[in-house]
Amino acid sequence: MGNRLSKITTRTGDDGTTGMADGSRLSKSDLRFDAMGAVDGLNAQIGLLQAHLAQKLPTVCDEIGIIQHKLFNIGGEIALPNHAEIGYVAITTDDIATVERWLEQHNEPLPYLQDFILPAGSVATAQTHVVRASCRDAERLLVRLSERDGNISHASKQYLNRLSDYLFVLARVVARLDGGQEVLWQK
Repeated sequence: MGNRLSKITTRTGDDGTTGMADGSRLSKSDLRFDAMGAVDGLNAQIGLLQAHLAQKLPTVCDEIGIIQHKLFNIGGEIALPNHAEIGYVAITTDDIATVERWLEQHNEPLPYLQDFILPAGSVATAQTHVVRASCRDAERLLVRLSERDGNISHASKQYLNRLSDYLFVLARVVARLDGGQEVLWQK
């Protein structure tokens, strides 16, 4: 990366615009930045989850590390509106298949769901649910941006959809750590 970020305060955004990866500038209020911010926020939340799980689920932490890199790739796609023209591929079908495989591996030993689960429990369980909800927010913004501009890949949208499923299952796994249980909705 060299000296690319050697100067953090540039003052170029003082006029309410921000530079894109292709050199163009957009208003900071543009939907593209909402989507980019949601993916960045999701990545930060999942990093916090990784810290909560570091000692208890090291294999999951390895998965989360891979997911964080993929989320950064999606952020790059959003920041590069002409990504398809220059051949930038953020997410592949293999990336989606990997998340699906992890999801199935974690889900297989879990009991069948019979009730709705509340986003509660231990700190780690609650954080997993926060990450899942953040993932859904990011997915909705990517869909809105794609509908507006048409330049968000289907694979990136599909990845976030699958990731939220993975995170739901992961919340169920995390709830069982140290003999804990899921918090079920009382009708």
